[in-house]
Amino acid sequence: MKKSFDVLIVGIGGQGTILASNVLGDACVIEGRHVRGAETHGMSQRGGSVETHIRIDGKFGSLIAPGTADLLIAFDVLEAVRYRHFLKPDGVMIVNREIVVPTSVFSGKQQVPTIDDVEAKLKAGSAKVILVDATGIAAKAGNPLAANIVLLGAASHILPLAVESLSEAVSRNVPPKTVQINEKAFNLGNEAV
Repeated sequence: MKKSFDVLIVGIGGQGTILASNVLGDACVIEGRHVRGAETHGMSQRGGSVETHIRIDGKFGSLIAPGTADLLIAFDVLEAVRYRHFLKPDGVMIVNREIVVPTSVFSGKQQVPTIDDVEAKLKAGSAKVILVDATGIAAKAGNPLAANIVLLGAASHILPLAVESLSEAVSRNVPPKTVQINEKAFNLGNEAV
């Protein structure tokens, strides 16, 4: 009976998860679609997790229940592992092929997993996993901080929104001096998948 298309965007504070969710929400507004959103974060300014829930055509509630998300957009592989339980069994993950080293590693309390080990965990389930070098692609566009927009470009093939609406929403939501870089990042992300 679910009628919404549910997207969970996850990352570390400062990676642009909230900007990415604003772009998705604005693309819905451009198309006249109903949208609900919520963000939850802890200590995001200190490298903590940030999660943003976007429910396209959702009318009841803004939080996505575990096991029901259609799409998970993760800004690094560790966050994808941490939040994959939100994805429905046949859902899709778009994941930046990068590991952000937790601060506890610097204190010697943890060992950094290899990216291959983390990717194997992600691919062990039934969800479709699409890994993208979003940071590298964003650097080619002009700024590695545009990795969030690269991931939206990659996700544009799965989202129930027109590419033109998403592209317009990118232009409307990023700082004016970065529009050209972000438009390029979006297009390169779209081409990468």
